Formats: sequence, structure tokens, C-alpha cells
Amino acid sequence: MRATEEYERKLDAPVGFRLPRLGGEPLEPRSFTSVYYDVPGASLAAAGITLRRRTEHGRSLWQLKLPADGFRLELEEPGGLEVPESMTQLLRAHLRRGPLEQVAELRTRRSGELVAREGSRAEVTLDEVSIMDSRRVRDRFVEIEVELRSGDPHELDLIARELREAGAKRGNETPKLFRALGLRDAATKDDPAAVEALRSGLLEQLRAIEAHDPGTRLGRDPESLHDMRVAVRRARALFRTGRRVIAGDMKAVESGLKELGRVLGDVRDLDVLIDRLRVEAEGLGEDDRRAFETAIDSLARERSAARERLLVALDSDLYLRLLDDLERMAQELRLSGDAATLPDLVDRQAAKLRKIAKSLPKDPPDDDLHALRKAGKRTRYAAELAGDKKLVKRAKELQDVLGEHQDAVVAAERLRELAAAAEPDAAFAAGRLAEREEARRLEARKRWPKAWRRLRKTL
Repeated sequence: MRATEEYERKLDAPVGFRLPRLGGEPLEPRSFTSVYYDVPGASLAAAGITLRRRTEHGRSLWQLKLPADGFRLELEEPGGLEVPESMTQLLRAHLRRGPLEQVAELRTRRSGELVAREGSRAEVTLDEVSIMDSRRVRDRFVEIEVELRSGDPHELDLIARELREAGAKRGNETPKLFRALGLRDAATKDDPAAVEALRSGLLEQLRAIEAHDPGTRLGRDPESLHDMRVAVRRARALFRTGRRVIAGDMKAVESGLKELGRVLGDVRDLDVLIDRLRVEAEGLGEDDRRAFETAIDSLARERSAARERLLVALDSDLYLRLLDDLERMAQELRLSGDAATLPDLVDRQAAKLRKIAKSLPKDPPDDDLHALRKAGKRTRYAAELAGDKKLVKRAKELQDVLGEHQDAVVAAERLRELAAAAEPDAAFAAGRLAEREEARRLEARKRWPKAWRRLRKTL
């Protein structure tokens, strides 16, 4: 299965639009048919994932596009009418809803040119798309894609600006399938604001988990795992925030999310640590750097074992039931006897944060600062629900500086462990890096009180 990172810009154009002269080489005109698939309930589309079988000149190619950080990861594999097993394995969280089924057929006539500028190369294509209903054309639209082939993604924006000057319009980066299906956000239910905000928030995090589940299974982009872990954490925080507002027992789902977050965190924390130490090792002399690589290799083996445990967890029926339970609980949320408003929910989290901060001694232990960071994060999530942008910004400032502190604490501790078990040369290098992490920890300790004072003024 071939995998490529897809950086592109999409623009809309009226029927009959022609590309302006961009100084590139003409591309061979193409015509192809794309049949799109989804599961009942369209959870692939909701997660920003597209699965299609493209047929051109009698040859069939399956394409699976996954959301990633700033780009889309495109997986391709030749095949017939059956979806390749390599792709269905990545979609297990979605296939729990039912089998894949055809949802749309699009026929595309493509023309364009290959534009080379400032060391970058981009394909600029004009797609004249027909939405089919059996053999009848149901609708048509024109779309322009500017896709990076090599070089700096920033060049895409410059080309897109020229196209807008020629009459194209800024697109919303919506895949062709979404336009064909006319997908829109679901209407807001007529519920109290606090309950509806919690429901929307939980469903948003469920979609994020499902969106990044395939990329996490694939393991090519560490940010997929990071984003999935963040979604799990946010879902847990929303449950805590709404505990006194929501009727019903949420403990089982909370417990499941906690365990899922743990196995995701075991891998993510090692990703962060390994990347951090590799960057730091670049500042060592060549001999020390080579010696320290053996210590990093031990962390890489630990990370591989943690990833195997994660994949086992994601393949379990327990995980799939957790996703179903999370969705069901979000859909069935109802108000308890506590008629709290969104500002009330923020105030409750803020009160807990102030209490923790007030109890800190002059020189707090590392664990206490970590607890303060987690309380600040929960306050931030509650503020996001209520739309308090200033509080969100200030809470993130505290979260970031305390996050740097915690990263330094963890890195220094692991470096000391590595030094104790390593050969003399590697131990010496680990010791030097531990000293750097200790300096970063102390620097973060100097900065966090200012971030806290700024946040406290908004609480």
C-alpha cells in the first residue's frame, strides 16, 4: 500500500471556467470515475475520511484519505470490487456501525498544468465533476485543486491567490464527496444550553477519536496518535465538567476513556521523549552522541512494545463498545436537578483551580505543579464550551509553561535512569543532558507564577 502526504488547496469555479496562464507545463487530460463508500450513518464523512475506488482506462485503484496535521494522508492500493483488507483493518472503529456501502458516484474530466516556482512544483488541475444518479447526471460542479508535488507548501497559497484573481473563489477544503452528498452540520437540539453544549462537545470528541483512529493504527504520523489522545482527554474533561448537570451514571464510560488514554499516552509520551532527546543529542560531541544513541535505542524498543499493547487495545471488542457507549450517552444526555448554566460550569472548574493554586507552598513539588496544570486544562475546556476566549487563552498560557516544566521533569528522570543502566560513555552523555533538562525545569518554575497571575485575573 503506497502512502503519500497530500498538501493541497481547493477553490470553487463557475461552469465554463478556464485556468489562467500560470507558466507551467500542460498535463495530459484525464477522465475517471470515482465511487465513494461509507458505513451506515456516514461516520467516515463525519470524521473527514474518504474511501473511494477510482477507475481510469479500465484500471481500478482504491484510495483512502485520512486527516492529518496540516495535510491529508493518502493511501493507495490497486484492487477490484472488494475493498483491500489493508484498508478495512484501519477502519475497524467505523465498521462497527455496519458494512461499507456505495454512497456516491462522480465522473471527472481533469485538465491542468504542472507549475514550477521557487524550487517548488505543484499540479494545478481543473476538475469538471458530474454527480451521477445511476446513468443520469444529477448535478455538476467545477473545482480547482492546487496540489504540492515537491517543495514549500506556502507556494500553494501564492498560486491560489492568482486563481482567485482570475475569477475562482476560495474553497472550504471540502472533499468532492461531501459536496456531492450536500453534508451539513446537524441542527441544534432544543435542549438547555449546558446540556446541548456538553452533547455537542462529546460528539465532537467522538468524531475526533474516529477520525484519528485509522492514522493511529497505521502509525506513520505521530500527530494522529496525539490528536486521538487529546480527544480522549477532552471527552473525560467534559464528563467531569458536566458531572453535576447530567443525569445518569457515567462512571463506566469515564473509566473506559481513562484506560484508553493511558495506552495512548504510553506511546505518545515516549514519542515526545525520544524526539526531545534526539534533538538534544545533536548538541553533543560526535563520540558522546554515538554513545547516547544506544540509550535512545532502548527507549525505541520500549516504545515498540507500548505500541503493540495499543494495537491490541484498539482491536478489542471492549474498545468498540466504549465508542458505542460514548455515542449513546452523548445522544441521551438529560438534565439533572442541577439547573446550571455554562458560566456556572466554568465557575466550578475555576473554583477547583483556585483552590489548588492557593494550597501550593512557596516552592511547590513537581507533582503539585503537574496537578495545577491538569486543573488549568479542565478550566480551559469548560471555558471553550462557554465561548470565553480570553479565559481559554490565559489558561492555555499556564498550561503551556507547566507543560514545559513537566516535560523537563520526565526527561530528566528518564535520563537519570538511562545513565544508571548505560555504559560509561553513554551514562556521561545522559548525565549532561539531564543537567540541561534540570535547567529547563528551573526556568519554567520562574515563569509559571506570571502565567498564573494573568489567568487568575480572568477567573
